[in-house]
Amino acid sequence: MAVSLGPSPARRDALTRRIRLLVAATIAYNVIEAIVALTAGTIASSTALIGFGLDSVIEVSSATAVAWQFSARDHAVREGRERTALRIIAFSFFALAAYVTVDAVRALTGAGEAERSIAGIVLAALSLAVMPFLSSAQRRAGRALGSASAVADSRQTLLCTYLSAVLLVGLLLHATLGWAWADPVAALVIAAVAVKEGRDAWRGKGCCAAPAPTRPDDPCCA
Repeated sequence: MAVSLGPSPARRDALTRRIRLLVAATIAYNVIEAIVALTAGTIASSTALIGFGLDSVIEVSSATAVAWQFSARDHAVREGRERTALRIIAFSFFALAAYVTVDAVRALTGAGEAERSIAGIVLAALSLAVMPFLSSAQRRAGRALGSASAVADSRQTLLCTYLSAVLLVGLLLHATLGWAWADPVAALVIAAVAVKEGRDAWRGKGCCAAPAPTRPDDPCCA
């Protein structure tokens, strides 16, 4: 059975440029998101908002790792950097899971009560609209290129979408019904998802739905 050689050089270059653009957009948005979330969270004493802001910082580190990988012009150099980028992304997931878990447990044990935050609600709603688009676009490009790191980073962005939904629901329930426990309980579920995604990134999984890899031992399908 013939083995597909993957995308042509011209197609590969086009996909690489697209990933660079999407990663740059993700970094720019998350920098703004982190500043707004950390500021609003500090003002409202909201551990959920502060955690969301720190998630944005972690996502910037993940996207930066992918940007570093794809900054190389030579395809062989980019492939050599893939494993390092995946390790950074995996550690980012684990760090996020650890923080969210600790923060959720603190919230459930009554370590301070947050004030209502309209700015946080607006930010969560905006992120819920923006992040799925960025994640989907990067995942498609990463799979077409056969890049496990690009796909893993798109999962990090998708996780931010889940966190945006959790944050939005939590802030709305707290603002309208006073249910302060709703957000930390949902956050624990997100932490479990983050651990799974971190394991997948560590193992190089995530892009096997792409065309067959260029090498039989490609870590993309390990």
